[in-house]
Amino acid sequence: MPTIAGSLRMTARRVPTAEALVFGERRYTYAELDAAVDRVAGVLAGLGLSKGDRFALMAGNSDRFVLAFYAAARLGAIIVPVNPASAAPELHYLLEDSGARILAFDPATEKAVRAAVDDGLPATTQHVLSLGGVDGFPDLIAQSADVDAEPLPEVVTEQDDSLILYTSGTTGRPKGALFDHHRTMWVAFNCVATCGMKVGDRFLHVAPLYHAAELCIMLIPGTMLGVKHVVLPAFDPDKVLQTMESERITMFFGVPTMFQFLLRMPGADKRDLSAWRTGLFGAAPMPASAVDKLLAMWPEVNFIQLCGQTEAGPGGIYADVDQVKQRPDASGAQAIPNTEYRIVDADGNDVGPGGVGELLLRGETIMKGYWNKPEETAETLRDGWLHTGDVAKIDADGYVTLVDRLKDVIITGGRNVYSVEVEQVLAGHPDIADVAVVARPHEVYGESIVAVISPREGARVTLEDVKKFCDGKISAYKVPHDVVLGDIPRNASGKILKHRLRDKVGAQSG
Repeated sequence: MPTIAGSLRMTARRVPTAEALVFGERRYTYAELDAAVDRVAGVLAGLGLSKGDRFALMAGNSDRFVLAFYAAARLGAIIVPVNPASAAPELHYLLEDSGARILAFDPATEKAVRAAVDDGLPATTQHVLSLGGVDGFPDLIAQSADVDAEPLPEVVTEQDDSLILYTSGTTGRPKGALFDHHRTMWVAFNCVATCGMKVGDRFLHVAPLYHAAELCIMLIPGTMLGVKHVVLPAFDPDKVLQTMESERITMFFGVPTMFQFLLRMPGADKRDLSAWRTGLFGAAPMPASAVDKLLAMWPEVNFIQLCGQTEAGPGGIYADVDQVKQRPDASGAQAIPNTEYRIVDADGNDVGPGGVGELLLRGETIMKGYWNKPEETAETLRDGWLHTGDVAKIDADGYVTLVDRLKDVIITGGRNVYSVEVEQVLAGHPDIADVAVVARPHEVYGESIVAVISPREGARVTLEDVKKFCDGKISAYKVPHDVVLGDIPRNASGKILKHRLRDKVGAQSG
């Protein structure tokens, strides 16, 4: 089986003149990309980076992220992608927890990096490099221009560790999920099969490359096939549509909020997106009402829903093109190839149709464990199954819907309320732009249901409006007891940071 960087080398030998990477005015063929990666790897090797060392990469989307990522992989380093929005204490935690030997950072993250350096880096972090001109820090890319581009020897095998992917930390401090090349490349193979990726495709990268979804579901399998990667630095709906037209994009992955912004763009349906074959969405729930609008706006596009977890590769379940059309409210209908799933009750027994339980996953892509956290690993990986912590229900027709996290289930008056179910209903309200449902402690009922709502511009939403809208759509005991207006905090993958909202509404009286 190829390794991450080995797949780039093989593609460069197979299709050397094919376009590989586009970022702004910079364009690379596969031969040029492979050579540039060798030069960057040469600089890192000169600093002592070798197999098993951790390499922290704190950067937004750019060609330089791709160069640094594949260069570290070529040396056998374990890559630790870091959210470029991280504050100095968060960066310090990731460097210390991973034991990173080198930190490479995007100039846009200079403020946090300088603050972390001033506060004192962990002793294990020996070098801090910029991916562009930043005073006081060596420029990794500039230094690579003077390095011989002779192909480096292959030192990495599929059994070597490849990535530490830190979980989104929606409930606390992130944990690092450890993968080897075998697991990571199985994710790539699975995505090719699931999503219908083809040689000659043109991928648009807008979701953050540091995140498991864009990195493992798009960049790595695309490079293995030899697709053209078009990278944008950030999500801008107009720029996305322009680029999809000009670069004739065939495949695009986005989190639900991205697709909803595209739907709101004036004239979006008039754009020439005739090359766009496949739209992938996932990483967070997509309201059924938004899926219906996508299908109506772009009926010729094959939309596929991916529903998984970082600890699974990422991997999990999915809904294919026809299933998305038939059940836009569901999360999936079958496991991704080479993966199995179960839904079990509290005693570990499989639930039947109509049942609700925890989603378990098993397959080649499941993490080795949490980095340096044996107790958490033992709790999550049991009897060969990954216990996801996601609560799912299975219908008589086999469709699976994630209804909550185990930790987010609201118990009010002794009855379970799944927040996602309520959120899906409220997302269809014409005056609601974003919504999250959380619990607030209640001295009589245990917990009450609070809807945190971000209204559309110029709109006003009251508790009475919410109650009227929910009438007949969900059971009366699931209707929110209170409404709080405000922004919905989300991480980079679009997941709601509910622990923040619980703290916020918990401090307020009902």
